[in-house]
Amino acid sequence: MYTRCGVVQEARLVFEKMVERNVISWNSMLSGYTQNGQVLSACSHAGLVNEGRQCFDEMQKLSVAPEAKHYACVVDMLGRAGKLQEALDLIKQMPFPPNDAVWGALLLACKIHGNKELGQIAADKLFELQPGHTGYYVLMSNIYAASQRWGEVGNLRQYMKNKGMKKPAAFSVIEFGEEIHGFHTADREHPYWEEVYREVEILAVKLKMAGHVPDLSCTLHDMEEEDKELALNLHSEKLAVAFGIMRTESGMTIYLTKNLRVCNDCHSALKFLSHIFDREIVVRDGNRFHHFKGGVCSCNDYW
Repeated sequence: MYTRCGVVQEARLVFEKMVERNVISWNSMLSGYTQNGQVLSACSHAGLVNEGRQCFDEMQKLSVAPEAKHYACVVDMLGRAGKLQEALDLIKQMPFPPNDAVWGALLLACKIHGNKELGQIAADKLFELQPGHTGYYVLMSNIYAASQRWGEVGNLRQYMKNKGMKKPAAFSVIEFGEEIHGFHTADREHPYWEEVYREVEILAVKLKMAGHVPDLSCTLHDMEEEDKELALNLHSEKLAVAFGIMRTESGMTIYLTKNLRVCNDCHSALKFLSHIFDREIVVRDGNRFHHFKGGVCSCNDYW
């Protein structure tokens, strides 16, 4: 219905919320993209690199001049496939200056695949185009942290501080029935915070027993190892999920929303928890929907 009305984004939201997706739902979504001129986006999300390239080439053969959004989509598609150099080569061949959407797609791909060299190129361009966009600085800082380049992390954070740029505070909201509960990172204001903290400790033990290894690159480097693990355990989405496990019946799906992108450690932990408790955990973060079920995520670890 949404795609027939031209509201593809709403159709995408409904599709992401579906617990089970069959051939009909996938075909409906792909058909909707096609009907609304978003075939490249469909190819990108489906991992159809060759088909996406063909569609892009056909546009030019038919004298349909690709716009920045088309190039951004192809860069995203190549990035998802790990073809980062090919994505950069495409950007260099663009007949007009790339915008922040194009460079942003490359930066995200570099973050996912750990390519700090190309990530630096993309970040430098983004800092010129959007000097006040904190998200790009945080993303580049995460790339530095993942490669243990703590000096660059410190320099970037100091630059942001000098410019008065602040990363928004993380906040997660969980709802079940008619109840809505919100959690900040390391929240001690929620009326049940002490119970939640005890549950988090229990979950941390279960996670370790299941083989989860905390991603310490998601914390500040100037902390003791033990403190880093504690800091990770108190991320807002983990507090929300712990509360959900405490307050809902076994097997119930847990739904929560986070204002920022889920970090690597929490993403991994939620996959493990979905398997440990045999529950689906649905998270809408600042970038997309994640359906954690049976130890895997619907995003295929690309978000």
